[in-house]
Amino acid sequence: MIKGHLHPLTIISNQIVNYYKQYGFEVHLGNEVVTTEENFDSLNIPINHPARAEFDTFYLKDGRTLRAHTTSMYLGAMKDRKPPVRILFPGKCYRNEATDSTHNFMFHQIDGLVIDQKTNLGNLIASLEGLFTHLIGPDIEFRIRNSHFPFTEPSIELDIKISGSNWLEMLGAGMLNPKVIAYYGLDPDKYQGYAFGIGLERMINVISGVDDVRYNTSGDYRYIGQY
Repeated sequence: MIKGHLHPLTIISNQIVNYYKQYGFEVHLGNEVVTTEENFDSLNIPINHPARAEFDTFYLKDGRTLRAHTTSMYLGAMKDRKPPVRILFPGKCYRNEATDSTHNFMFHQIDGLVIDQKTNLGNLIASLEGLFTHLIGPDIEFRIRNSHFPFTEPSIELDIKISGSNWLEMLGAGMLNPKVIAYYGLDPDKYQGYAFGIGLERMINVISGVDDVRYNTSGDYRYIGQY
């Protein structure tokens, strides 16, 4: 007999949310249809920025877009909040991509945003290492690499290695760009922040060994019932 079961994406999202709630994070759910200001401009991605092409998404006739990343929810959340803030942003994202085993036009992310008077890169890295150790276990190695995202500076990539496996790129993160802080009407000389974005399909791949993202939207109980 088939019994009801939470979807693997819901399970991993809940696990991440529950981990961060103990550190005072709240959850913000935004719209899947957003303005280009939310999706790009407020994140230091102006119309002529080359990174805008990397976030190619679906445009509606009224000029709005389907959100290309859960980072687009930052602006809406910050309109009625003042620091200190600790927020998680889970949800669906959309990109104009061909579908294969590692890509889909619709996928899931969970972003984190912290803004306070005293934050630093060490806080960010410790937070992420704590999350991965909690989800995967203590037998894990971490590697930090320099990267670039328009809305963070400096930017990093976090890689992990489990039980002698090859290094796996897991997420991008960084200290919030002062231009983004100023966009929220805050003084970047007074406030700092950090942000991170986790792909939930990639996290499921690491934890359970799933090698095809299309399983997550297949509705096949042979997959969703065993996680």
